[in-house]
Amino acid sequence: MMTEDMLKSYLNTLRLDLNFFKESIKEVSQDIISEGFSKYPVFIAHQAEVKLGEVILDKEELGTNFTIQATTLEELVEKQIVLPKNVEKFKSAYKDPEKQCCIFLVTEHGAQFVFVPFEIQAENTPGADN
Repeated sequence: MMTEDMLKSYLNTLRLDLNFFKESIKEVSQDIISEGFSKYPVFIAHQAEVKLGEVILDKEELGTNFTIQATTLEELVEKQIVLPKNVEKFKSAYKDPEKQCCIFLVTEHGAQFVFVPFEIQAENTPGADN
């Protein structure tokens, strides 16, 4: 189980990566919506192998901390990660995909959905575009 401190630590590390490739994620999100695949794009951030969605940013190739894969709410329901009884709850919690991305953060300590603004400002991050 992921404690709040663990989650904060993972989110701080993830924030560094997201500052690096937020434009790519936003573009994929817009494509998923505009191509009619889903109104609910979800991005999986992980450090170990995850068999869900499609890899869009590989940590090994980019030298980042997390690999990012793209999926949709529909696939998460199909794979029973989001149960059908929770779909409406998920949709009501889902944020504006133009302003925030839905991240399914998968770690060795568990998994959790988080919503991260595309315009994140990392404090004291060398090389980050602030």
